[in-house]
Amino acid sequence: MSPPPDPAIAELYRQRWAVELFFREIKTALGLDVLRCQSPDLIEKEVWMQVIAYNLVRALMLSAAKAHRVPVDRLSFKGTVDTLRQWTPLLAPALFVSRLARDSGVKVVLTGEGADELFLGYNRYRVAAWNQRLGRAWEAVVPSAGRRAVARLASRLPARARRYAEASFLTREGDPRSLFFEAFSVFPAAMQPALLADGTSRGRDPHAEAMAHWGAAPGGLVDRMSHTDLQTYLVELLMKQDQMSMSASIESRVPFLDHPLVEFAAAMPGSFKLRGMRTKAVLRDAVRDLVPREILTRRKMGFPVPLGPWLRGPFWPVVEDFVLSPRATARGLFVAPEVRRLAEAHRAGTGRHADRLWLLVNLEIWQRIFVDGEDVLLGRTWQ
Repeated sequence: MSPPPDPAIAELYRQRWAVELFFREIKTALGLDVLRCQSPDLIEKEVWMQVIAYNLVRALMLSAAKAHRVPVDRLSFKGTVDTLRQWTPLLAPALFVSRLARDSGVKVVLTGEGADELFLGYNRYRVAAWNQRLGRAWEAVVPSAGRRAVARLASRLPARARRYAEASFLTREGDPRSLFFEAFSVFPAAMQPALLADGTSRGRDPHAEAMAHWGAAPGGLVDRMSHTDLQTYLVELLMKQDQMSMSASIESRVPFLDHPLVEFAAAMPGSFKLRGMRTKAVLRDAVRDLVPREILTRRKMGFPVPLGPWLRGPFWPVVEDFVLSPRATARGLFVAPEVRRLAEAHRAGTGRHADRLWLLVNLEIWQRIFVDGEDVLLGRTWQ
């Protein structure tokens, strides 16, 4: 008599079938041929890959898809932020794409939100993972006095080299707060004492919510990073995507976040998703015969807005009005000379502070709207 099936493998196949049924429903709704997955006779890893490589990808690629390019310049960006009354740089490109879909007669779009969080697609995941791995070896080989000396020397490096050194195991502790949260924070804790003039803000933990999710997550570093971002960062992305699609009168759907697929991917070992420096490894392997190699191997591309150059040039008046003006500094929230130092360093190209300056701009806009009762239009500030 043959032995009973392994319960773990049986559960994999059960989940696989649930996910396949979900995508068959999508293909039927889209009027595409329902293609059956081949009967699985694979090792465990291949089971994971086959589930992800659903035949919907092939069906959609065969359905006469067209590529469109939507340029966004500073003038169109300016008009968009004033129309939306929101000032997150990512919103404008998302709105332009939504409008393109609407003008093409599309009523419902499929978006990729959730894939990076589920399959470890962000660069910060591999940076944190490698910092942890190399940091353990560094601590095992180099005495603490030597590590402290190297950390002090890193602060004397040229700007570009210093930026990389300060984000690495050479200057960071091996705990998640330092490796993950602080390493990718816009205003890290080390910067705040010199910047904050209002003492009531000191002592608060900006990572408290995220650390709570981290503590509740199972697994190691990469699994906890994924879980935390699914509960925090992704929520913000979904809100922005929904706002932009609805503002263009279209509906957006997120197939990567269908709950059977989320549960399935969340149960996957992190080593399947992040392999060395290769992000989304299992997802890339799963679609390697469906997606062109140059797409699979190119660097990650989002919806970037060149705030850095703009804030050095045509948007510099925005910084002067909303960050450096007497009206802004009189609120007493920040140490004015330190804020000016950041702004001038960015303008001169000796520092990269676009994200910091943009957050400060947003804070002052919020103050003027909700504290001062003023109608703020950025278009009045730059021409």
